[in-house]
Amino acid sequence: MSPGGGGPGHPRAPIPVGLCLAPRGAITPSSGVIPPPPSPGPKGVSRPPPPLHPAVVYWLPPTPKPRKHPDKGDEMETDEEKLKPCERWPDEDEWAPPAEKISECPRSQEGKWVPAGWGGCPSLPPPRLSPECPPIGLESHRIEDDQLLASSMLRHGLGAQRGRLNMQAGTNEDDFFDGAWCAEDDSRAHWIEVDTRRTTKFTGVVTQGRDSQIHEDFVTSFYVGFSNDSQNWVMYTNGYEEMMFYGNVDKDTPVLTEFPEPMVARYIRIYPQTWNGSLCLRLEVLGCPLSTVSSYYAQQNEVTSTDNLDFRHHTYKDMRQLMKVVNEECPTITRIYNIGKSSRGLKIYAMEISDNPGEHETGEPEFRYTAGLHGNEVLGRELLLLLMQFLCKEYQDGNPRVRSLVTETRIHLVPSLNPDGYELAREGSELGNWALGHWTEEGYDLFENFPDLASALWAAEERKLVPHKFPNHHIPIPEHYLAEDATVAVETQAVMAWMDKNPFVLGANLQGGEKLVSYPFDTARPVSETPAAAPRPLDDYEDDNPELQETPDHAIFRWLAISYASAHLTMTETFRGGCHTQDMTNAMGIVQGAKWHPRAGSMNDFSYLHTNCLELSIYLGCDKFPHESELQQEWENNKESLLTFMEQVHRGIKGLVTDQQGEPIANATIVVGGINHNIKTASGGDFWRILNPGEYRVSARAEGYNPSVKTCSVFYDIGATQCNFVLSRSNWKRIREIMAMNGNRPIRRVVPGRPMTPRERLRLRQRLRQRLRLRQQMRLRRLNATTAASGPTAPPPTTGLPSPFSSTAYAPWSQEPPTAGTWEIETETETEVVTELVTETEAWELGTGTAQPFTTAETYTVNFGD
Repeated sequence: MSPGGGGPGHPRAPIPVGLCLAPRGAITPSSGVIPPPPSPGPKGVSRPPPPLHPAVVYWLPPTPKPRKHPDKGDEMETDEEKLKPCERWPDEDEWAPPAEKISECPRSQEGKWVPAGWGGCPSLPPPRLSPECPPIGLESHRIEDDQLLASSMLRHGLGAQRGRLNMQAGTNEDDFFDGAWCAEDDSRAHWIEVDTRRTTKFTGVVTQGRDSQIHEDFVTSFYVGFSNDSQNWVMYTNGYEEMMFYGNVDKDTPVLTEFPEPMVARYIRIYPQTWNGSLCLRLEVLGCPLSTVSSYYAQQNEVTSTDNLDFRHHTYKDMRQLMKVVNEECPTITRIYNIGKSSRGLKIYAMEISDNPGEHETGEPEFRYTAGLHGNEVLGRELLLLLMQFLCKEYQDGNPRVRSLVTETRIHLVPSLNPDGYELAREGSELGNWALGHWTEEGYDLFENFPDLASALWAAEERKLVPHKFPNHHIPIPEHYLAEDATVAVETQAVMAWMDKNPFVLGANLQGGEKLVSYPFDTARPVSETPAAAPRPLDDYEDDNPELQETPDHAIFRWLAISYASAHLTMTETFRGGCHTQDMTNAMGIVQGAKWHPRAGSMNDFSYLHTNCLELSIYLGCDKFPHESELQQEWENNKESLLTFMEQVHRGIKGLVTDQQGEPIANATIVVGGINHNIKTASGGDFWRILNPGEYRVSARAEGYNPSVKTCSVFYDIGATQCNFVLSRSNWKRIREIMAMNGNRPIRRVVPGRPMTPRERLRLRQRLRQRLRLRQQMRLRRLNATTAASGPTAPPPTTGLPSPFSSTAYAPWSQEPPTAGTWEIETETETEVVTELVTETEAWELGTGTAQPFTTAETYTVNFGD
C-alpha cells in the first residue's frame, strides 16, 4: 500500500466518517462494516486504525433475510387466466423503527434484527436507505468529458474522462480506452474534479477501482473538497479538522460514501490519500441541482414528460400488479399470458395489445419487444411497462396513431426475460458491479444461449448445398441442442417455443450498457469460410474487414436500425464517443453486431435464420440501472423511437397464398429475386415481407403446386403493398410417388438456362456415342442381310460374240420396304421423362432461390432405316 494520510508528518489522526454500505453480493465482514485500512507507519510498519470519535454514531441496517419469490411453486397459467392481485408490501417508512428506538432495538452477535416484540422493533429487516439525491450522471455520460478534470494522468487512455463509474476497459488495456483514471505518480497531491455547471447539493460519492484483468488498483481513503469557482476550495470537515473517507477493498465492488451533512457548491474534488497498487479511481457523485443549467446543451435536454405514467422502478410483484392494472383498464385490447418460467420458478409474463387479443388475425402482422435478458439492464424493462400504460391511455383517448397501430398490429411486450437476475441487481448499478444480475440463476447469458445456425449455413454454402439440399431460411434446430443434457437455459427454451408458436415479423430486444442499435449478423464468419469473390467497392460506412458477413437483408436491417436511432433524441449524437470505447457507429448510431461485439448463437441470428422475424438489439444507454429520477427523461428520449420502429412492420409486401379453390396454403415459400433469404406463409396462408422501397420479382411456391411469379412494388409511405398468389396443382408429387413405388432411380433434372456441369457433359457425350455405335451396327446388319438375299452373280463370258448385257437392278437398301423381322431390328423407341426447374436467371449457380419442379413426358421414335 502506498504512503498516505495518517503517517509521519500528518498533523492529526483522521476521523473515519464514511459509511460503506456494500450491495447485495459484495464481500464484506459479517458485521456489515468495511473496516478502515490501517495507516502505514515508518518503513512500512502498519499501525492500527485510530479510535472512533465519540460523536460519530454508526447505524447500519442489518443483513436482509432472503425473501421467498412470489410465484415460486405456482403452476403455469393459461392464456385466459387472470392474474391474482398481489399483497401489498410495507413501505420503507413502515420497515424503519422509530428514530428514538433505534438504539434500543437489540441485535444479535451477527448484527441482525431480532423478531418483533422487542420494544417496537421491526419484524422485517429494513432495506438499504436510498440516497437523498440521485447520481449526477458520470456513468450515464450526462456529465460530458470536458466537465471532468484531473491533476495529471498516467497516459491518455487513463485520463479523467475514463474515471466514470463502471467504465469498462477495451480489449487492449494499453490503448486509449482503459478502465479508470490513473495519476502519473504516487503523490497524495493528485485529485480528480467534476464540474456540474450549476449549483448542486452534494450528498455523497460512489467509488470504484480500476477495471483490469492484470492490475489490482483501487483507492482506500480520500478527502473531499468543494468550490464555486474552481479556484478557492473548502475541504469537508467534521467541525475542527478535515475528514477522511474510506473507500474500496477491491477493484470491482462500488462503495457508497454518504456525507453526514450535504454540501452546496458547483465543483467537487476527490483527493486520494491511500491506495492499493497504482492511484486509479472510478466514481459517481450524488447530488441534487439547486439552480438553472448554465450549459446550453443541458438546457436543450432538460425534458419533463407530460404523460401521466408510473415513473418508478418495479419489482417483480410491482411489475405483475401494474400489468394487471393495465389489463383491467383496457380489457378489450390487452391480454396477459406467460411464455414459461425461470430457473427459480418465476413466470415470464407477456402482454398482448391488439384489437382482438388472443387470436391471430389473417393479414395482421405480429410484432414483439423483449427486455430484461440481462437482469441488471433494467431501463428496457421500465420502458416496456411505460409503453403498456401509454398505449392503453392513448387508445382510450382516441389518439389516431395509436388506434391505427393497435387495430392493425398484434403487439407482444415481454418486460423481463430474466426475472431471477433482476431480483439480484435491483439495488442499482451505482452499488452493484457491472456483472451483478447479468446472467441467469444457472449462469447463462440469455442473449448468447441460442443455437449457432449461422455457422451451419456457412458450412453448407462452402459445400454448395444451399439451397437445393440445405435451406437458406427456417433452418432447423440441431438435435444435440434439444437433448435433455444440452447446455441451454430454461428461459431460452421458453423463448424458442414462443417464437415457433407466433408468426412474428419484426422484433427488438432492449438492452443496456451502450447507446446504439445493433443488427445481424452477430457472428463473425471465419476467413476460411468466406466465399471467394471479386472484391466489390465498399460503402462509406464499411471497413475492409474480411471476417464480416452481411445478411442477404443487410440493407433492410440498416433501414430498420436507422428508423429507431434517428427518432431517438440523443442516440445519433455520437460526437462524445462511445460509452466505453470509440464510437463504432461512424456517427450514425447503428452498427453490425459482428463488427462491434462478435458472438455466436445470438438471439438476433437465431430469429433471422429460424423464423420469419427480423430482430435487432437496441442498447438504450450507458447506465444499466438509471435512477428513478431519470426515467421521465429516458421515456421522452425513446417514446417516438418505440412507436416508429413498431410502424416499420407495415413496410414491404404482404399477401395471401391460396389454391384455385380459395383455400389458404400454409408453409408456402415466398422468394424475392435478388435476396437469398426466403420466408414461409403462416397457418392461414398469409405472409409479410419487410422490404425497402423498390420493385421486386416475387414468386410463391409450395409442395404439389406450380409456382407463381409476379412483380410487386414497395413505396416510401408506411403501408405494405398487397401481393396475393393463386397456385395451381401439379402432378410432380404424384409422379414421384409412382417412381418410388416402381423402384426407379431418381430422374435427372434438366434446368434450362444454366450451364451443364462437367459430369453432366460427360454423361451426355457417352450417351451420344452409344447411340452412334448402335446406328452404325444397325446399318451393317441391314447391309449384310440385303447382300445375302440377292445370291451369287454370273461371271461375264470370256469367249464368243458379244451379246446384249442383261442383269437385275436393285433399288437402294434404304428405299426397300423392310421385312417384318428386319423392321423390329431397325426401329428403336425411346421414352424419356424430363424434369425441368423454374428458377431465376442463373439462380441455381448463385444459390439465390429454391427451385420448384414440374414434369413433362415425351416419347421419341427413331427409325434407323431412314
